[in-house]
Amino acid sequence: MPIQTENLHIDTLRALPTPVQLATELPRDDAISATVAGSRSAIRNILRGADDRLLVIVGPCSIHDPAAALDYAARLAEERRTLSDRLEIVMRVYFEKPRTTVGWKGLINDPHLDGSDRIEDGLPMARRLLLEVNRLGLPAATEFLDPILPQYFADLIAWGAIGARTTESQIHRQLASGLSCPIGFKNGTDGGVQVALDAIRSAAAPHSFPAITADGRAAIATTTGNAACHVVLRGGHDGPNYDAQALARVMAAADKAKVDPGIVIDASHANSGKDPMRQPAVVADIAGQVRNGSRAIRGLMLESHLVAGRQDQQPGRPLTYGQSITDGCLGWDDTRTLLHVLASAAGTRMRAAA
Repeated sequence: MPIQTENLHIDTLRALPTPVQLATELPRDDAISATVAGSRSAIRNILRGADDRLLVIVGPCSIHDPAAALDYAARLAEERRTLSDRLEIVMRVYFEKPRTTVGWKGLINDPHLDGSDRIEDGLPMARRLLLEVNRLGLPAATEFLDPILPQYFADLIAWGAIGARTTESQIHRQLASGLSCPIGFKNGTDGGVQVALDAIRSAAAPHSFPAITADGRAAIATTTGNAACHVVLRGGHDGPNYDAQALARVMAAADKAKVDPGIVIDASHANSGKDPMRQPAVVADIAGQVRNGSRAIRGLMLESHLVAGRQDQQPGRPLTYGQSITDGCLGWDDTRTLLHVLASAAGTRMRAAA
């Protein structure tokens, strides 16, 4: 009997539908396509400074309850309509969560929150939610972590992120070069921005790499490069990087690298010291810079849900509706207040530039 040398640590393999099968089962209509395409175009214009509005990417740290997410989306869609003259509001709809060691990996990987890892259930659940969010006229943003999964739902995403842990990854830079939406590369967890600037240059170039087709076949993808990549500042081990002095350093480094950083600031993570209740202070500083005419700041990210804070999953105890199970978030009322603060600041900048 031959000695087995392959798949020694694979327990089981379960079949997934192909991307085209899922898209056929859960198709987008013309109105949804218009929402996605319109927001992508608006975001590109904001990132390159052709539109003085602010991009605001706001929503839960992660999605674990589609019903609560859709409740949040309905409220946010109303704010988008009200503030659209000054803000391009996009909802965070994050399905994948990178873990430092182990833990819940997100709705796609473990949709039932029980360790069963029913990805075959998570993928249609995720696509169905994205359809419903976009149907409200509200575009969606997500973080791309697994390089295969975008085939299943990237057609419904207006803006994407590559996280701090993966900005330096060649695989994710190649992935970004072929995605159809603008992509934000976060600075490294140490706070270093050079890796994000390098990623922008890499993703803007053509690449060839192994991929899967819409019908699930192995293939070689050749990309044209993505010119709508930019920097997301999220702070680092040495503290925040959203103040005017930090932005000046980023702009100088970007000028040296000969890239437009199109800066979006993450008000959470290290910029808030991982305390969600400090996000309003970060927003106040950013709004002040925008009100004073700063054109370096193109957008902002907020972690927000219906209920403030976060909660742990406990056996036999129901989860609080609308509260995060990953990073802590602002509650809805505080979020709405901050959106209006940002709209006011953006309006002041727009009038001064007119």
